[in-house]
Amino acid sequence: MNIAIGSFNTPNLESVQAVIGAAEELDVPVIIMHAEVHEEICPINIIGKVMIQCAKDTKVPVCVHLDHGEHLAYLNKALEIGFTSVMYDGSALPYEENVANTCITVSLARKKGASVEAEIGTLGKRELGYRDEKKETGEEPKQVYTNPYDAERFVKETGIDALACSFGTAHGLYLTKPKLDMNVLDEIKKRVNVPRVMHGGSGVSEEDYRTVISKGIRKINYYTYMAKAGGENIEQHFKVSSFPLSKDKKEYNVYYTVVEKGKETSIYYRRDCDKR
Repeated sequence: MNIAIGSFNTPNLESVQAVIGAAEELDVPVIIMHAEVHEEICPINIIGKVMIQCAKDTKVPVCVHLDHGEHLAYLNKALEIGFTSVMYDGSALPYEENVANTCITVSLARKKGASVEAEIGTLGKRELGYRDEKKETGEEPKQVYTNPYDAERFVKETGIDALACSFGTAHGLYLTKPKLDMNVLDEIKKRVNVPRVMHGGSGVSEEDYRTVISKGIRKINYYTYMAKAGGENIEQHFKVSSFPLSKDKKEYNVYYTVVEKGKETSIYYRRDCDKR
């Protein structure tokens, strides 16, 4: 059967509940993920335990996955907490070092009964999907597509359970419509017999989803546009405004919302200061 499982980054309780709630409503399995780069947003020793408990309480199969683990100690921490799957991302390293660290990850995961995803080829952006507006040029950062022959060799040498492929998608917001190289997937499919993973699933068309699934993609990562939609709806609902603030020789933005007195709805007030 040609199907893929949706895999969503869930850096807070609300996103965990939203993703699992949607999976239960549709009666489909789902993967909830914590990325290492989200550690500053919510530490894994807090959100990881929340994710695992929520997964246990669901009516559908839920995998708790570590996304883009770049340090072996962090991967091991996820496994000790109880994550059922981890991804080691050594794609920016020399091939031999990527293989060596991936093999260590596989060894650690096997002891815990967890599966391992790894990546060869690079997508060009970090998982958070932030853009530097001051350096915006309209061009995507450099990508390195997965070499099918390297992919075959990598899978055989590491013993991984799933392979993340680079074939035209990217993390973060797309500045232009993504152009996916389906030939890369076709060639990888001929040589690799483990499930393939598509990162940067946000912003991809439904037609492309169906095509990549037919070519062996079995896990689709999705985060940036989900987070963007949530933020925009919160801003619209609470009519968030801001004003500049200078304090201790630093510049800040103060965000606030105002609700008319006497309204029946609850009133929330929160002030967040971000460096300008």
